[in-house]
Amino acid sequence: MTTINISSLRDFFLGLQDRITSRIGEIDGNAFIEDAWKKPEDAMLKGDGRSRILEEGEVFERAGVGFSHVRGDRLPPSATQNRPELAGRGFEAIGVSLVFHPRNPYIPTVHMNVRSFVAKANKAGDADAWWFGGGMDLTPYYPFEEDAVHFHSTCQQALAPFGAQYYPKFKKWCDEYFYLKHREEARGIGGVFFDDFSELGFEQSFAMTQAVGNAFLDAYTPIVQKRKDMSFGERERDFQAYRRGRYVEFNLVFDRGTHFGLQSGGRAESILMSMPPIVKWRYDWQPQPGSPESKIYEAIKPRDWISDTP
Repeated sequence: MTTINISSLRDFFLGLQDRITSRIGEIDGNAFIEDAWKKPEDAMLKGDGRSRILEEGEVFERAGVGFSHVRGDRLPPSATQNRPELAGRGFEAIGVSLVFHPRNPYIPTVHMNVRSFVAKANKAGDADAWWFGGGMDLTPYYPFEEDAVHFHSTCQQALAPFGAQYYPKFKKWCDEYFYLKHREEARGIGGVFFDDFSELGFEQSFAMTQAVGNAFLDAYTPIVQKRKDMSFGERERDFQAYRRGRYVEFNLVFDRGTHFGLQSGGRAESILMSMPPIVKWRYDWQPQPGSPESKIYEAIKPRDWISDTP
């Protein structure tokens, strides 16, 4: 029977939040504000967390990094849609989730999440069920091929020690997951995504999850450094706000993490700090063919960025 060391999980996720907020704060020149929270013991969802937020920074208009360690008496539907046999079990979940919305439209928005779940045995003789999930994906407004190649290559390198099959598998999963079905359109240029993962055994599955989380800064910060001083005007900001609408639509309509947090009684402020601060919608708007704004619609079509780029 697998022994699950909750303390080691918690220590890793807390340390990951520390490393990310420290580095991003250095790049921006402003520190994150921390909001530590704890649910009361009589709440539907129990546990604690710390939300770190940077708003109106020099580089980031909003950057949120949340740590949570929660437990409840019954897994919500979003957590059991692929594991219906676990419905009704109590659970414990620990993880870190982030979304960064940059000020400069030439810097992509980025999302990363790594998490662990334990579904408690509810009958004598049953074992606890556990799994890991996570990944990262990039949502540019004005695409640069070299940025996409760098991001995907870093993801591939992080997964390579655990098996050559995982990057293409998780890349495809990401392309399919971060897809707005009602628009028949991808959210961005993807990355990697995995869920309900336990096939390597606990220690190696945890190690793989750590590798993905630890690769985030290497995947994203070189892109930020390269693009943050590019000049832009109102046209680019307006298009950025319009495209951010797609991000909001996905998070509210499809995202399992958002649904899990809200369905389980999570802290709404922490769950929804992934929303962009400025966003616009227009009725049936299309960019002019051949314009800089039109390029994103070609870039977000699924593609093998590593092999297909000269």
